[in-house]
Amino acid sequence: MALVLFCSNAFVRAAPIAAIPQKSGTDATLMGIYFRDAKNGWAVGNGGVIVRTTDGGRHWKQAAGGTTAQLSGVFFADAAHGWAVGANGTLLHTRDGGGKWVPQASGTQSPLYGVFFLSPTVGWVVGGGGTILHTADGGQHWADQTSGANAVLYAVQFLDSLRGKAVGALGTILSTEDGGLTWTTQTTQSSATFFDVFFADPLNGWVVGNAGAMFQTLNGGDQWVDRSLPCSGSCSRLTDLLRVRFTDSKSGWVVGERGTIFKTTDSGFNWMPQEHPTKAALYGLTFPTAAQGWAAGERGTILQITTK
Repeated sequence: MALVLFCSNAFVRAAPIAAIPQKSGTDATLMGIYFRDAKNGWAVGNGGVIVRTTDGGRHWKQAAGGTTAQLSGVFFADAAHGWAVGANGTLLHTRDGGGKWVPQASGTQSPLYGVFFLSPTVGWVVGGGGTILHTADGGQHWADQTSGANAVLYAVQFLDSLRGKAVGALGTILSTEDGGLTWTTQTTQSSATFFDVFFADPLNGWVVGNAGAMFQTLNGGDQWVDRSLPCSGSCSRLTDLLRVRFTDSKSGWVVGERGTIFKTTDSGFNWMPQEHPTKAALYGLTFPTAAQGWAAGERGTILQITTK
């Protein structure tokens, strides 16, 4: 069980960023986005929509996913092998970089929200009712891992074949040191719903969630520091923070409702709200390089973010 510490965040004035809208070719809400590199990216969302780009988002094209289920997450293990997850246990797999998608049998009807692969064969997905599924053969077979949680799980990340984290509703943070054979609970003493988790290395990690919830760990989750943003100016504690990514130990980004984008360059001691014209909720965030990232969200919104 982890401990929680409380530490106030500094909140500094908004700064403009280069957040350039891209034409996704769809009005569907995009729930997940993933770029393997600065050229090749994929986004998924409502109605089974899948869009892909091979030129850094200058052009996006729809791909046939063969489903109308809401898709919540997408991840590529390499340039060819990718997975998308969604409602009713939906699992889709591609072997050709997202041109053709085929269903895989997840063995569950629970909604699936988060997906993470270490290689084209080894991966995990998480979802409703504490669901954690693991594959060691590229998704031909999925095994249920006992999470010990009943809460909805929204995100999962593994640092290697043994060490992983999963987060979800009711303040749930789960940790494994054996590839998911056993999961233990870490706590922030918060009942917030955590929508995302990101560890830059085995010690330094973040979780973000509803009503501005933001927690940091410097020791792998044994202790969590409350970094929830104060209510000031354009910041609202009622704003749900939906995705967090760090490009190195100091530089990080958070996106959320109403087009919220925050940036830190000092490991989260100060967060700068970023001014841009988009007010659509942003549900997806990806940084294939330290210099470029993409966010996706409501009404087919895709933003290219230039960090330097």
